[in-house]
Amino acid sequence: MTEYERSRTMPAQPEHVFDQAANVDQLDTWLPRDLHVEAGELPAVTVHDDRADEDSSAVLRARREQMRLEWGTRDHGGYTGWLQVAGGDTGTSEVTVHLSFFDDSHDPGEQAVTEALDSSLRRLEEQVRLRVDNAAG
Repeated sequence: MTEYERSRTMPAQPEHVFDQAANVDQLDTWLPRDLHVEAGELPAVTVHDDRADEDSSAVLRARREQMRLEWGTRDHGGYTGWLQVAGGDTGTSEVTVHLSFFDDSHDPGEQAVTEALDSSLRRLEEQVRLRVDNAAG
């Protein structure tokens, strides 16, 4: 099993960050650009991977009371992941994303995963900033 984890501080309350991250209709705004999520009857979702041109059955659970998203593949157990939002000082939040690959054939490698996680966290921060700025004015 291979695991990866990245974190980023965001300039918003944890509830705002979590609400943006957990919005199923807006996951494409911050997930890696080659992944697209289509919600079925939650927690069931379908994930389309543009690189492989494949659809995978997955699960996505939002646990608002814990400020945590959890996801993973359903059919073959290739990977799981979670996103955790924690409150920081002076109205900031710390967001951590963790991925676990149980099958090496699903692991794209450290550089690809690290770049994808960093990019996703940057994009999530952009979406959070847009939301907070629009709410403020």
